[in-house]
Amino acid sequence: MKFKEQAMTEESARDILAWSYPYPYDFYNGEVSDESLQELMDGSYRVVLEHGKLFGFYCTGKGAQVPAGHESNAYPAGPVDIGLGMKPEKTGAGRGAAFVGFLLGEINKRHPGQALRLTVAQFNARAIRLYERAGFVKAGEFKNDYATFQVMLKSK
Repeated sequence: MKFKEQAMTEESARDILAWSYPYPYDFYNGEVSDESLQELMDGSYRVVLEHGKLFGFYCTGKGAQVPAGHESNAYPAGPVDIGLGMKPEKTGAGRGAAFVGFLLGEINKRHPGQALRLTVAQFNARAIRLYERAGFVKAGEFKNDYATFQVMLKSK
């Protein structure tokens, strides 16, 4: 797999917001709105291409945090928060490890030596196993009205 990353474009943002995941992953489905487009275009999101085609995306910073986590102090200062997503038809096919490895390499270029933190819905056991294999460990959890979330850390 040969991945390449670049700045988010409006076309890619619209594509990502139209992705439709099957149950129970439909929790991650977005919707095209001015607010959603603004978030994806705020400069913290990057697109990942494979052979010139959209494969996934990632972000760093506040956009990677789940708002309900602030109420339970899930995000103390220090680690770089990361968020990511793969195109629905690319998931579940054994490609996640290469994708996450690529992202970690790119993020490390921008934030060398910093610990990383991500938040994942607790029901997403497939993603949690992937993150554990990449070196992340559970550091806490919190709930909102929709799900329980697991906060995971990776030390440098």
